[in-house]
Amino acid sequence: MTENTQPGLPALSGGLGGPAALRPLLETVLDGLAEGAARRGGPLPAGAPKEIADLVATTLEHAAGGGAETLHRLTTLLAHGSADPADPSCAAHLHCPPLALAVAADLAVSALNPSQDSWDQAPAATALETLLLQDLAALVGYAPAASAGVLTSGGTESNLMGLMLARDHALGRAGGRPTELHGLPPGLTPRIFASAAAHFSVQRAAALLGLGEHAVVAVPVDRDLRMDAGALAVALRESAGRGEIPVAVVATAGTTDTGGIDPLPRIADLAAENHAWLHVDAAYGGGALLSDRLAPLLDGIARADSVSLDWHKLGWQPAAAGVFLVRDAQTYAPLARRAVYLNPADDEEAGYPSLLGLSLRTTRRADAFKIAVTLRTLGRSGLGRLVDTCHDLARHAAATAAAHPQLELHTAPVLTTAVFRYLPQRDGLRDDPRAVDVVNAALRRRLLREGRAVIGRTELPGEGPGRIRLKLTLLNPHTTPAGIEQLLRLVVAAGQAEEAEQAG
Repeated sequence: MTENTQPGLPALSGGLGGPAALRPLLETVLDGLAEGAARRGGPLPAGAPKEIADLVATTLEHAAGGGAETLHRLTTLLAHGSADPADPSCAAHLHCPPLALAVAADLAVSALNPSQDSWDQAPAATALETLLLQDLAALVGYAPAASAGVLTSGGTESNLMGLMLARDHALGRAGGRPTELHGLPPGLTPRIFASAAAHFSVQRAAALLGLGEHAVVAVPVDRDLRMDAGALAVALRESAGRGEIPVAVVATAGTTDTGGIDPLPRIADLAAENHAWLHVDAAYGGGALLSDRLAPLLDGIARADSVSLDWHKLGWQPAAAGVFLVRDAQTYAPLARRAVYLNPADDEEAGYPSLLGLSLRTTRRADAFKIAVTLRTLGRSGLGRLVDTCHDLARHAAATAAAHPQLELHTAPVLTTAVFRYLPQRDGLRDDPRAVDVVNAALRRRLLREGRAVIGRTELPGEGPGRIRLKLTLLNPHTTPAGIEQLLRLVVAAGQAEEAEQAG
């Protein structure tokens, strides 16, 4: 093996000379990260969006042609201008602070740049992904030898894959030809049943699959945003009465807004009774499987035909780290593809495996590597402790909000999310639902503008004003109860400032 270097050309990250070329650049990056974080001094940069955009434009203008200096300047800019999920006051989204171990593992993948679309581009990574998916299938409750899966870009791609297989399965039963479909056979009306709180990617997937967003039936939810199983039974019965095809039932294990988990066992019964594919979107709630305390919340998930998991949420991996699994590998058949330059039949017959037919993508990073390193280092129990810590933080946030006279808790946390709102104190505001919405929306933007906190915003299902809520999505196990209390004090102070500004 020789070094891949030519005088006068930029160094590469691979080959014998790659590590030596990377080492000083990594020091430059680390220095820039530290400098940028110090300049930011909080969870995100203070300033309006235009100010941040102007800073980026100015820095880019003066950063060209500087070699390591350019790398340092732009890394500093990125760190300064980022919302840092490792800051205790950055708690808006399902956006985790990745483990240093996982980031270091991901660096190895970036340096070597294997692609998972053919064995000869990723010999070890192909075998590693296959073995990791067997471990994750067992975690879900599938039989590893009978199941199949693939690493994805996240829940959106995984949900699309689940519904694609569901469509082909349903239309195959109805007399269609799933592997050759270019649309729906005439006279068939497909339906996908998902809760009103399901992820928007369900509607997007229905549109992309040619079913149309109107094919998705929104099933009512309870106060905790869990699907009403009784309402699902009614919807399925009424749909069958109209001669429609139940393509799939999508159950959510961990809604984006509240972390609510649909009643999986009852939904599985209904899906089976109606011969519908059951897909469980556990992009968020799948992390509960790591915790002895929370895993029972997902009882019934092993009955799903397909499952979405996201390890860049409650798995502390750098994005992307999505996982798609099916209980029966035979149901993967519609995705099978043969490309003679990637997976010729005689290569596979000779023992060279291919993952091409498992993914919607061709070029694909070896995202399994960082997950494998993390699991082999920390194990399920080590990751489970992180899940439990974040669950405890959510419960503390909920208790603190419930006890505060100017905050109103929406519901008890299920996973790691606390949903609440600020209650104005001024006469004429507190009892006006529209005014309460305005204050809550504005206080969140005030915190962003001042660089003090990143908190989430959502709206409860329904119509009319009074539905805006704030949320803390707590994925940082290094946050403390005192940090949570300080964050809620910032929310109250921002709400009071908005009230005073409106009064003035």
